[in-house]
Amino acid sequence: MPLLNHLKEYRSKLGINQTELGKLAGVSRQTISLIERGDYSPSVTLALKLAKICRTTVEDIFVYEEDES
Repeated sequence: MPLLNHLKEYRSKLGINQTELGKLAGVSRQTISLIERGDYSPSVTLALKLAKICRTTVEDIFVYEEDES
């Protein structure tokens, strides 16, 4: 899975739960959960929204790692 993220850590720093972050970003709690688990890669628009909510950059939340195979 090449797209890693630190969304859970940033959400914890804000002191909000997945439902609250989902409402702020305009998505469901399930979407936030899937992103945090690494089971869903957000659109560019959603990634930018999440970064803005977390007051950071997309690159600080999401990290792309190349497969070495």
